[in-house]
Amino acid sequence: MNGTGTGPETGTATGPRELVIVGASLAGLRAAETLRCEGFTGTLTIVGDEPHLPYDRPPLSKQVLTSRNDQPPGTELPLPDRLDARWRLGLPAVGLDPHARTVTLADGDRLAYDGLLIATGAAARGLPTGEVMPSEGVFTLRSWDDTLALRDRLNSRRRLVVIGAGFLGGEIAAAARARGLDVTLIEAGGQPLERAVGAVAGAYVAALHREAGIELLTGTTVTEFHTDAEGRLSGLTLSDGSRLDTDTVVLALGAVPATGWLAGSGIALDNGVHCDRYLRALHPDGSVVPAVVAAGDIARVPHPLAGGEPLALGHWTNAVEQAATAARNLLRPQRPEWFTGVPSFWSDLHGAKIRSVGLPSAADEAEVVEYDLPGRRLEIGYRRAGRLVGALTIGRTSRLAAYRLELQEPLETAPEYAS
Repeated sequence: MNGTGTGPETGTATGPRELVIVGASLAGLRAAETLRCEGFTGTLTIVGDEPHLPYDRPPLSKQVLTSRNDQPPGTELPLPDRLDARWRLGLPAVGLDPHARTVTLADGDRLAYDGLLIATGAAARGLPTGEVMPSEGVFTLRSWDDTLALRDRLNSRRRLVVIGAGFLGGEIAAAARARGLDVTLIEAGGQPLERAVGAVAGAYVAALHREAGIELLTGTTVTEFHTDAEGRLSGLTLSDGSRLDTDTVVLALGAVPATGWLAGSGIALDNGVHCDRYLRALHPDGSVVPAVVAAGDIARVPHPLAGGEPLALGHWTNAVEQAATAARNLLRPQRPEWFTGVPSFWSDLHGAKIRSVGLPSAADEAEVVEYDLPGRRLEIGYRRAGRLVGALTIGRTSRLAAYRLELQEPLETAPEYAS
């Protein structure tokens, strides 16, 4: 059953004294904050592969790309008072030995731990073909430095091609269009976001892009990258045989959980760190890895709304809520609690506020309650075998509260899934 512990167990002879968080991310920071709030007084070390303190990623594809400031408001994550953490920044973790309970860093240093929280997030997905990229002109957007490099490029360009019309690709295209660039958005599927929110909502988003002046090409892939004599991008060949001249492309093809440093650790890795519903890392046989939990984009957790299928969800609220639960379970391994957060995400495209709860992608039926493109209003309920699994709105945010309440109950009462 879903147990919840009360009262800190740190500072005792049996409590953890050395805790390590790998991932100076939103999830890593929220986990650290929770550990201190729950009474942990031991040594807390936070490892990050970037040289920056934790920052907020959602603004990267919105405010940062459209801003002229180096640090636009809303990107910094405030550090809690008395966090008292040892920061190891710009130094990736390269190995984990759960038996010796050590994390190895890129400089060869080994950090011993009593408890480990994995929050290394995800990296940008490359082209599935493995094609060699041009030496200049092809970008991804995942980190702060990625965003600054792309923004500098857009300052001197008038045209951009974005490959992939998911949430990130759509936001990048919208930001570039807001800056006055000519934008082509290429999507392999029938509609933008079709796998995530279905064909109806995808068609609505497609109309938003086209109304904004973006050239949207659906059912289209890139078959070849062309370069000039210096190896710089000069154009693309598309699946219909046409040629598209451009010197700047962004790959927005999704993300891959950053599990490379965990190879050989004995942890089950397949599109993320396999966890149980307590966010405890698992071995391939389904047994629990002692003293190791995971949170955020890297955690692949069985989800009741998807019939127990393990999912890694790359959403802001998921990272925050999982981090808190994982941190508490690290402190109280004898009284762990299920993770019961309702997934939610948001996106802003061309002034339309897209808000969603649950898992629309898990649905086998979509009920369109309202579809008003001129009025910028949309409401869709998503069901699986007749049961609500998600909802999406545009311009109707207040209606999500009722959906959220209906979604919460199965998360708290569903049977536990071992793997």
